Amino acid sequence: MTDSAVTDSPVTDSETAATDSKPKLSERAVGVVRQWGIASCAFTIIAAIFGTVFAVVTPPFWGHDEVTQFGRAYQVAHRGLLPHEINDSRGIAYGGDVDATFDDLMGYAVRDYVNNGEDPEPRVGDSDGYDSLESQHLNGDMHTIWFTNTAAYSPVPYLPAAVGIQTAEVFDLDVGGFLLMTRLAGLLAYVLIVGFALRALRERRAQWLVFTVAMLPIAIFQAGTITADTVTNAVAILVGALLLKSLFLGDRLSKLESAALLTSVIVLPLCKPTYIFVALLVLLVPLDRLGLSPRFRLVPWGFAAVGTLSFLAWTKISGGTTNGMGLMRTKDQWNSVRPSEQLQGILTDPVNFIAVFWRSILRRDNKWFDGFFGELGFSWVEVPATTIVACLLAIALSVGIAERMTVSFRKALIVTLVVAATVGMIYVTLYLTFSPVGFYIIDGIQGRYFVPLAILFFAALLRWTSLRLSDPSGGLNLRAPVIIIIVATVISLITAVARYNLYVWG
Repeated sequence: MTDSAVTDSPVTDSETAATDSKPKLSERAVGVVRQWGIASCAFTIIAAIFGTVFAVVTPPFWGHDEVTQFGRAYQVAHRGLLPHEINDSRGIAYGGDVDATFDDLMGYAVRDYVNNGEDPEPRVGDSDGYDSLESQHLNGDMHTIWFTNTAAYSPVPYLPAAVGIQTAEVFDLDVGGFLLMTRLAGLLAYVLIVGFALRALRERRAQWLVFTVAMLPIAIFQAGTITADTVTNAVAILVGALLLKSLFLGDRLSKLESAALLTSVIVLPLCKPTYIFVALLVLLVPLDRLGLSPRFRLVPWGFAAVGTLSFLAWTKISGGTTNGMGLMRTKDQWNSVRPSEQLQGILTDPVNFIAVFWRSILRRDNKWFDGFFGELGFSWVEVPATTIVACLLAIALSVGIAERMTVSFRKALIVTLVVAATVGMIYVTLYLTFSPVGFYIIDGIQGRYFVPLAILFFAALLRWTSLRLSDPSGGLNLRAPVIIIIVATVISLITAVARYNLYVWG
C-alpha cells in the first residue's frame, strides 16, 4: 500500500465519532475540575479509594471503640435517641439491644484483639472465625450490650451509620454486609461534607491546607470505620474551611455555604460538646460575608443561641452516663472514676491539676503526636515514620503556599484563644470522666482528638507569620507544590495501609 493510499483512505463515521468524543470527554473533566476545584476532586477520589480500603481490611469491630460505636448507631437506627440505662451488676451502665449475631461477632473480635499475637505473628488469630460469624444472617434474637461511653453522644453523628444499618436491613444482608454497609455510609458522608468544604475554597490556595488535614491517615481510617468521629471530623473541617474563607481570607460565602456554616453552629456541639466554642466562632464573621443585610444581624446570634441551648440540653440528658465511665477501665478501677470528686480537686487544688497536666505532656506527648497522624483502631498499629514524614511535607507545603490572612489582630487572637481553650477542655473532660482519682496522668487523651482543631490552628499561625514560599522571581508556580502535596498524601496513605495490613493480617 502506498503512502497516498494511507493518507487518502476514507475515515469511517465510527472513527470520527470516537475522535470527537475524546475532546468532549476531556472538556467535561476540565469543567468538573473548574466547578469543584482540584483539591476537592483529588480529595473525593483519594479519600473514597483509601476509605474503602480501610473499611474492607479492618477486621470487624477493630476500629476505635467500634463495638460501642456500632451499638449506639444500631440503637439510633431503631429510634433509640436517648441514653438508655441497663441492668449491670458492675454498676451504673447504659446500652441497648442488638441482634445476637452481632453480639457473637463482637465477643469474638474483642477476645481476638485483646489477646493478639506477638510480632511477627499477625494480630488476627484466626481469620476463618471471622468469615464464619460474618456469613450469618440476623436471627431476631436480641442481646443487651453495654455502651455507656457512646450513649453519651447525641444521635446526630450516628445518622449516616443509622442509614447504612437501615439500608442493610432492607437488602437483608448478612452480618459482614451490615458492617461494611454501615462503614461505607459513614465514608460517603465524610466525602460529601469535606468535598463541599473544599469546593468553597476552590479559588484559593488555602484549599490545600484543608486538603492535607482532611487526608490525614487517621481521618481516613476513621471515615472507613464506624465511629461518631467520622461526622464530627467532617463537620469540624467544614467549619474550619468556611471560617478560613470568610473570616481569615475575607471572601463572601455563597448562600449554600452560609447556610452550611450557620447549621454547623447547631450540629457541631451535638456531635461533640467539646467543640462548642469552635462553633460559636461564626459570630466573628461579618454579616456581609454571610450574605446577610444589617436587618438580619441577629440571625447568627439566633443560630448560636440554638446551638448553645442544644448543647446544654444534651449535656443535661446525657449527664448520668459520666457516672458509669469507670467500667471502661480494669476491674480494680471500676469505682475509681468519680467526676464530682475530680472537679472538686481542680477547684480546690488547681496547682496539683497543673502538675498532673504537665506530667501527662512529658510522659505521653509522643503518643499524641503519633496518634494525630495515625494510631489505627484497637490493634493500636501506629503509622510508619514514612507516613508521618510524608504528611509533614504535605502540611509544610500547604502552609507555605497559602495566602496571607487578612483577619484583624483582635479576631485572630480570639480564634487562637478558642483553639487553646478547646484543647484545655479536651484534657479536663478526660480528667473528669475517664481518669481515676489520684491517677498520675490525665488518661485517655488521643492524638486524633486534635484533628478537628488543625485547620483553625494553622489559619491562626498563618496570620501571625508572614513566611511564605516563592520562586526566585518572587512569584509562585503552584504546579510543583500541588503535585508534591498530592503525591505525598498518597504515599502517606499507601504506607499506612501497608503497615496496618501487615500487622493485622500478616
